[in-house]
Amino acid sequence: MNITESHQEEFTKTIDFLKKDIQSVRTNRANPELINHILIEVYGTKTPLEQLATLSVPEPRTIVIQPWDKNIIKEIEKSLSKSDVGAPPMVNEGVIRLTLPPLNEERRKDLVKILHLKLESARKSLRAIRDSIKEEIVKSERSKEISEDDKYRLFEKLDKMAGDYQEEVKLIGERKEKEIISI
Repeated sequence: MNITESHQEEFTKTIDFLKKDIQSVRTNRANPELINHILIEVYGTKTPLEQLATLSVPEPRTIVIQPWDKNIIKEIEKSLSKSDVGAPPMVNEGVIRLTLPPLNEERRKDLVKILHLKLESARKSLRAIRDSIKEEIVKSERSKEISEDDKYRLFEKLDKMAGDYQEEVKLIGERKEKEIISI
């Protein structure tokens, strides 16, 4: 297996992390990813909401939280109120509802800025991976493990691979930005 292929998993992990990370950026549709990471103080520890309740989206702007233990509803409600979700939790018969208000133009712009920061972070990670692989290729050539021609062939292959992943980041960003901007 050559040097570039041995590092393909690092590129893939960066893309997977980006996809998961931008799910927490709000769009006009409700998504459990907006709140599943919120920590709830229960049983003496802070626990992510997704480990304490079932989260569902019955309507485009509503998230329903059904705690498995009805005794922790107050703690969940308190943590949701403190969070930056932007929707007050409403408790009714052991179920918590979050109805997200429509995004205004200013909030959309803020969310797009947050998205761009996350995309740039992914691009930096991809560049760092590419640079470390380039160093590895140069070291291999210096230690005579590969020829100079092989080095340039690997550089070309690496640049194409890194370019493909950068393009994927761009497409992911464009799709998410459309979701944020659409009314």
